[in-house]
Amino acid sequence: MKRLLKGGRVVSPADGIDGTCDVLIDGERIARVGRDLPADGAVVVEVPAGLVVCPGFIDMHVHLREPGQEHKETVATGTAAAVAGGFTAVACMPNTSPVNDDANVTAYILAKAAAANLARVYPIGAVSRGSKGELLADIAELKQAGCVAITDDGHPVATALLLRRALEYARMFDMPVIEHCEDPSLKGDGVAHEGYYAAQLGLRGIPGAAEALGAERGVLLAEATGSAFHVAHMSARASLRAVRKGKDAGIRVTCEVAPHHFTLTDESLATPIAYDTNTKMNPPLREAADRDAMVAGIADGTVDAIATDHAPHHYDEKKVEFDRAPFGIVGLETAVPLSLDRLVHTGVIRLPRLVELLSVNPARILRVPGGSLAGGAAADITIIAPDLRVRIEASRMRSRSKNTPFDGWELRGGVAATLVGGRPLFVNPDVPLRLD
Repeated sequence: MKRLLKGGRVVSPADGIDGTCDVLIDGERIARVGRDLPADGAVVVEVPAGLVVCPGFIDMHVHLREPGQEHKETVATGTAAAVAGGFTAVACMPNTSPVNDDANVTAYILAKAAAANLARVYPIGAVSRGSKGELLADIAELKQAGCVAITDDGHPVATALLLRRALEYARMFDMPVIEHCEDPSLKGDGVAHEGYYAAQLGLRGIPGAAEALGAERGVLLAEATGSAFHVAHMSARASLRAVRKGKDAGIRVTCEVAPHHFTLTDESLATPIAYDTNTKMNPPLREAADRDAMVAGIADGTVDAIATDHAPHHYDEKKVEFDRAPFGIVGLETAVPLSLDRLVHTGVIRLPRLVELLSVNPARILRVPGGSLAGGAAADITIIAPDLRVRIEASRMRSRSKNTPFDGWELRGGVAATLVGGRPLFVNPDVPLRLD
């Protein structure tokens, strides 16, 4: 069917659009964007004042847990959470069981995504077989099967030599290598940022230098190989310096920051509830100077993308002693409100920059379709309500797991609707928008 989104503010930086426009959708594709478009037989949808039509948001760092950990999340529940959170596509990490290190696992994930028929799913393959850091996975096979990048996320590529080889092979297939930057010898058995609050609570610390050393290693090897290197879930100010230096030198390095790293600090370890395992993630929540550096990097353009590192865990797994709990929190359904509230409404960035961070740049880094509302592009659209009052309620999340430190937070800004291939897959009942 045809659908004409009429009279909303359209923000699409890749197309040079920021203003009141109409968007004509013909079936699964964008037909035209312009002012005062004729209905031409389309169903006319009047976009209420204050809503913003954007190219679909892409989360380039998600753990869907399937196969093997379906008690935490499945492809179906994860993509349901994605569309509710405003994401039309997600890229899923390979640390499943079995690890996504061959074409069969990739095909399984893609089949599950097709059956769910919600957000688009772009699998990311493992760098090494079993992510054990010993032998390279068959990168050509992973690429052919549908993987868009490679990573051993969850832990760093084991050796500099293996990372170099991965970068060299990935370059042949125009794929980025995404790195969980970490020096294992410095991280040790740490569970929280090495600082005042970890010391106060008796928790073993992880210094920011552990992450920064991994970032420096990757930037150097990206320079040596000419390959694309991407720093995942950056949290430390020294890592930001390494990325900025690499960019200034013309090295193909990009980076992402998760909402929890630009909103929270390690003070959350102690307040309002001490030892809350929903404040345990890797990399950890760091001190205020690191948090402020991430915000500055977002503002000055050093940071390329906002990605959630959506890491669902079952309630029973998190409801244990802090040392024993797994790292990670869910993020698909909180990222957009947090970004609008803490970045846009505070004046750190404007809406076009947010669209770059959530749509344009993830598509560019992963070499996947998206980030544009140009004629002929897939009609993947996120409509946001920047002034909507949102209360985060973990119990109402679509994700199978509810492990979030943001439960009960009240924020300004949220998702009005999500369309994938022209299909409205989520419409917020609190917004006066009708897409049927």
